[in-house]
Amino acid sequence: MSHIPLVTLVVRDYDEAIAFYRDALGFALVEDTDRGDGSRWVVVRPRGAGEGAGLLLARAKDEAQRASVGAQTAGRVGFFLHTEDFATDHARMSAAGVRFLEEPRHETYGSVAVFEDLYGNRWDLLQPA
Repeated sequence: MSHIPLVTLVVRDYDEAIAFYRDALGFALVEDTDRGDGSRWVVVRPRGAGEGAGLLLARAKDEAQRASVGAQTAGRVGFFLHTEDFATDHARMSAAGVRFLEEPRHETYGSVAVFEDLYGNRWDLLQPA
């Protein structure tokens, strides 16, 4: 069966992005390989995701790419982080400085709150019903 192993997320800086996804969101740093040309192959993935989809953190190389940092989904929620313990993860992320744009809400499909990553990309923290 086919699957999507990685989604590219354009970032300003590798190390600040790694720190946010690892420390604030609790992701695992799966790979950080120097490519020899000033770029790196950096992959982060939610802990416990196994071989599930991860993020390839790609540093912006030019002005056009820098302009897209934080706006890759035009202000819409573009990423969905599922959790098995919404209250605990929401509290942990809030304490780590993650900026939630709304109070948690409970919908028919589950508990959800929209947050921004360090660049302004919007995410749903979601515990499915």
